[in-house]
Amino acid sequence: MNLLLKEIRHNKLLWLLAFVPVVFAAEGLKPKSHTLLFVLSVLAIVPLTVLLSKATDSVAARTGDAVGGLLNATLGNLAELVIALTALRAGQYMLVKAAIAGPIVVNTLFVLGASFLVGGLKYHVQEYNRVSARVQAVLLFLATVALLIPSAVSHADSAAKAFTQQLSLGLAVLLIATYALSMLFSLKTHRELFASAEHAEAGEAPWPIALALGTLAGVTVLVALASDVFVESVQQAAEAFGMTPAFVGFIIVALVGAASAMPTAFSGARKNRLDLSVSIALGSASQIALFVAPVLVVLSYFIGPMPMDLQFWPGAVVMILIATITAALVTNSGRSAWFVGVLLMMVYLIFAMTLYLLPPRVQ
Repeated sequence: MNLLLKEIRHNKLLWLLAFVPVVFAAEGLKPKSHTLLFVLSVLAIVPLTVLLSKATDSVAARTGDAVGGLLNATLGNLAELVIALTALRAGQYMLVKAAIAGPIVVNTLFVLGASFLVGGLKYHVQEYNRVSARVQAVLLFLATVALLIPSAVSHADSAAKAFTQQLSLGLAVLLIATYALSMLFSLKTHRELFASAEHAEAGEAPWPIALALGTLAGVTVLVALASDVFVESVQQAAEAFGMTPAFVGFIIVALVGAASAMPTAFSGARKNRLDLSVSIALGSASQIALFVAPVLVVLSYFIGPMPMDLQFWPGAVVMILIATITAALVTNSGRSAWFVGVLLMMVYLIFAMTLYLLPPRVQ
């Protein structure tokens, strides 16, 4: 606990933790002040992500970058899962699907690209485990195919809509099975293929494992709660700022949901631990596509007003497919430089500009 307090005293950004109780108090006192809640929730999430980054770094220092990246991806995606479950209970299925599609694109293009850029500004060329990156990219492509099929079939044949729901449920089961098998492959039977490259520079002494895990658990819960406040207020606040619903759901909500993974990914790149950064970015995206999305389909049968399918609006499917192909192309060599990061981020900015100016038609 003394180490945690010391970290808070010496990192001025963590002083923003004072906004964590403030945002919850404001939610109770002024639940209709959406713009105020929007700003306060962002100010609360920022320092929480810094703490999450430090704790995850400490765990990764003892478990290795592959396991550390998986842990960060899992905890980072918890916020998206909580947001999606809340929307699922309310029957807001378009928001649920935005919470699925948006983070896939954000992690694949923005988080990965920014990591390459941040690391490339310090190192001329960086290397990472291409096998791990390729496996994650292939898993993401598989999930993209599963997301593409229901939309393609329903638009090609109007009669196919009758079994779109059954098809989505079957695909959800296949994706969950694939995710479980991928964990067995990477963490058990072929874990030697996912070893991190030994070129990381020395960093600060990690926290004790008990403190790191306790901080991870507590901060993750707070991030999820603050993210919930954010989502409830962001739509009304977005109207005040002139943002479209499509831009909010696919870009803003996704960026806030991925905020917990960004500090660790960027810090890893700056320390020449690009395996950790790649594992976080692609791991988060593939985990959402292979696990979060199908789990939500299954849970919709129990907690939703009606079953949810995997049929996304065409624009979302196209963006996910392009993001997946782009990630597969840039991770083929196992080497990176700052310009590679720029290229990834430019693709993401093209998507963001398109959604801001021309929101997709919701089917």
